[in-house]
Amino acid sequence: MMNRELGIARCGLACCLCSEETRSLGQEKCTGCESGKCAFAPRCKSYHCSREKGLSGCYECDTPCREGVLAKPKVSGFIAFIRRYGIQAFMDRLEANEKKGIVYHRTGVVGDYDDCKTAEEVITMLME
Repeated sequence: MMNRELGIARCGLACCLCSEETRSLGQEKCTGCESGKCAFAPRCKSYHCSREKGLSGCYECDTPCREGVLAKPKVSGFIAFIRRYGIQAFMDRLEANEKKGIVYHRTGVVGDYDDCKTAEEVITMLME
């Protein structure tokens, strides 16, 4: 279930829909990228790079990058959507799709958006 307070991660992933359990890192659930308690922040390239550049996230950066999760169609599609329509529209579409049964995390961290082969397929799924 969407928790808008968790927002969008710096890399473009949807903390607001994350069901990631981080018990191995000493937490029950992920608390979101900007919570100050993110168990993944110490090794997250997107987190450190965007902070160093003074950006809210990779979606504000003009430098082409395919580091880490940014190489995945889901993430590149999310970033492209945010650039075109904004974060609020992105969260609105994620929430509408969740209500229609599109699952962010089905098994572990893999969900329906991960089935897309290209960023444009992700954008199409968001717009349906």
